[in-house]
Amino acid sequence: MFRTILLALLFIAAPAAAKVDPKAAVEQLLAADRAYSDQAASAADPATGLAPMFDADAVIPYPGKGLLVGRDAIIAAFRENPGFKEGKASWAPVRGGISADGTQGFTYGFLTTSSGDPAKRERKYLAYWIRRPDGWRVVTYRQLVKDPGEASKDMIAPSLPNSGTEPVSDAAVIAAHNQSFAAAEKGFSDRAQTVGLKAAFREFGREDAMNMWGSPGFRTGLDAITEGFKDETGPAKIHWATERSFAASSGDLGVSIGTISPNDPKEGAGFPFFTVWRRGGPGEPWRYIAE
Repeated sequence: MFRTILLALLFIAAPAAAKVDPKAAVEQLLAADRAYSDQAASAADPATGLAPMFDADAVIPYPGKGLLVGRDAIIAAFRENPGFKEGKASWAPVRGGISADGTQGFTYGFLTTSSGDPAKRERKYLAYWIRRPDGWRVVTYRQLVKDPGEASKDMIAPSLPNSGTEPVSDAAVIAAHNQSFAAAEKGFSDRAQTVGLKAAFREFGREDAMNMWGSPGFRTGLDAITEGFKDETGPAKIHWATERSFAASSGDLGVSIGTISPNDPKEGAGFPFFTVWRRGGPGEPWRYIAE
């Protein structure tokens, strides 16, 4: 009896597990992104400036090279790019998002280089991050040359979960989350084969989703995103699927990396992509938040 009472008292007295504060966590991520840019100012060249932020296991889509795996391969590719061989690179995020467990997140914003083709110096980027023991690191990343025209660089409200939670180290749980949004990615592609890209992009996106393509800034919201498909008719002529992925243990944020291929092989080779997915929590439907 005494032992039962003692255990009950110890349970009551034990401090509750600290949950992640999502607002604080996303601010830490944004601060890390800015700090890497500040650090790049003293680097010998833009490629060297970018190197410290990449995770050893990073996987990125790179034009003409498909999916590059590993930090060394990524930085080697940047060193081949005329715009990243000399001068400096600097960047700043305009939005961030964080998982409920505070272990993964994304940022996007604008980047400038000081060398290379002047028409290609103003760029946009999207980065997906994982919090490692030694700090935040990028596991997938994309840059695009900024389209001509004005673009707002004001900060956008962050993408936050409803509440924070503790990270979970169970590999089986994380694997299940990866499988669930890989299935969502395939469902997205399959749906496009029936209703077309425009309808599928509307069905599978969040209201605050972002698309990087075809504008000076970022297309935000489903109306803006699907404007680019206004002339499309009939089923999609492309399909895609997940080949690699990273998922937060909280099951509310992840990134899907793969290849988009034409349905007709005669139309050429495919090209790599990645999509950031978010949901309210396990059991709820995944919707893309950034791509």
